[in-house]
Amino acid sequence: MDAIVIGAGPNGLVAANILVDRGWSVVVLEEQPQPGGAVKTAELTVPGFKHDVFSAFYPLAKASPAMTALELERWGLRWRTAPAALAHASREGVAPMIWCDLTRTVEGLERIAPGDGEAWAGLYEQWTRIGGDVVRSLLAPFPPVAGPLRLAVSLRRDLLRFLRTTLLPVRRLTEEGFPGTLAGLLLAGNALHADLTPEMTLSGFFGYLLCALGQEHGYPVPEGGAGELTHALVRRLESKGGRVECNARVVQIDVQKGRAAGVRTSDGQVHPVRKAVLADVSATALYRDLVASEHLPNRVLEDVARFQFDNGTVKVDWALNRPCPWSVEDIGSAGTIHIADDMNHLTDMSTGLAQGRVPARPCLVVGQMNAADPGRSPEGTTTMWAYAHVPQAITHDESGVISGAWNDREREAFADRMEAEIEGHAPGFRDAIAGRHVMAPPDLERANRNLVGGAVNGGTSQLHQQLVFRPIPGLGRAETPVRGLYLASASAHPGGGVHGACGANAARAALIAGRSRKVVAATSAVAAARAIKKRS
Repeated sequence: MDAIVIGAGPNGLVAANILVDRGWSVVVLEEQPQPGGAVKTAELTVPGFKHDVFSAFYPLAKASPAMTALELERWGLRWRTAPAALAHASREGVAPMIWCDLTRTVEGLERIAPGDGEAWAGLYEQWTRIGGDVVRSLLAPFPPVAGPLRLAVSLRRDLLRFLRTTLLPVRRLTEEGFPGTLAGLLLAGNALHADLTPEMTLSGFFGYLLCALGQEHGYPVPEGGAGELTHALVRRLESKGGRVECNARVVQIDVQKGRAAGVRTSDGQVHPVRKAVLADVSATALYRDLVASEHLPNRVLEDVARFQFDNGTVKVDWALNRPCPWSVEDIGSAGTIHIADDMNHLTDMSTGLAQGRVPARPCLVVGQMNAADPGRSPEGTTTMWAYAHVPQAITHDESGVISGAWNDREREAFADRMEAEIEGHAPGFRDAIAGRHVMAPPDLERANRNLVGGAVNGGTSQLHQQLVFRPIPGLGRAETPVRGLYLASASAHPGGGVHGACGANAARAALIAGRSRKVVAATSAVAAARAIKKRS
């Protein structure tokens, strides 16, 4: 076997597909009974209701060069989008929204606060000129070259102004860019997806990025459930000779003479490899568990000990016997909804998480899947979910119930808090519930070992763990201290999100190394032939 990929999440499957396209023989070893990692669909509540078990909306997948190059539509993938990508339910009883129709977005924001629609139109006009280069630069192997050069040419005298904007905290970006206070909540809620609080450097950029992608592509979902994205990746891989083996947990990477020579699975079987091992696992799992410490420099072990995961997550799925009764009717057209009173609510919650406090009133990300894909549940019903963040290490619960044991009592109590927040914006929501399923941080990690402590981002995206600092200080690349071993998970640059770039970058690094070995071998052969000729 030329390559072994550990983990059949989207990054692992993208990497495997790229390698088979170049003629490599590839096997993907997955410890769970089904492939997909955090991209799966199941009937969690009531028969006939399809729930996305982990992730659900994929704007980065639709924009990612690595993912789009695979042409997964040829293998059965169908994208669906809701009329509106995003809405924010605030305490003021109005909802700023990103509609897929730019004119409707601008008009809606103008009605809420004159000037806000015009401000968004200006930001989005800039995105239409530079968005493609921004995405390519963000997702390319570090350091990116072509994308930034094109950006510099496009922006010219505005380049420094744009760079300043990318560094702004989202609170400051909102204060500078929007006359009103509510439109900025769209950006701020999206910044929290990347584990960035309203006062953090880069939070403005990530909020802008995700809102602009929503305006450009919507927040697309695979028709039939998130698992259809996984199925398309697997079908493509198998059609080209690759294979996926499930129930195959890798427990050790065999290192010989400083090179990855194969892997050992929990059943004792040894899988040798000729060229490369690509690990779609967390950085801590790779460097602490799979590779013996004697094969790693001390500085790597010390740096990995400082690796920071993002906050934990509680996710609740509901089967509703009718559409969610939002007070603001237009919210029913949005695939994704953020719920937070205002910017200060987001800040207070983020500060509490940093202090280890479980919020009494969590801020929520809500998904109503039927807005984009009506076939997710029987006619007239709704498949809905929400998640909220909780601390990795709990020191205090503002309501005095959650200790961090996350037993049935604590799971259900926190789910009740989440329902109360939705009920405040959708009176009668609880009466519509036909079934509920709750996953606390330990449940998420048991279902997917990469979701350490319920962290869904593969590690915090704060500046100290981005670019050359991800996963540890170095070059921000997929290579590891072990030759032929590559980190292909969200712990690697560019980080979390279903875009496949971490796997693609690892695959390209392996291919480049493979070409280099061929050049070295050919050069050595020529030198040996010359030496023989000279002696003769």
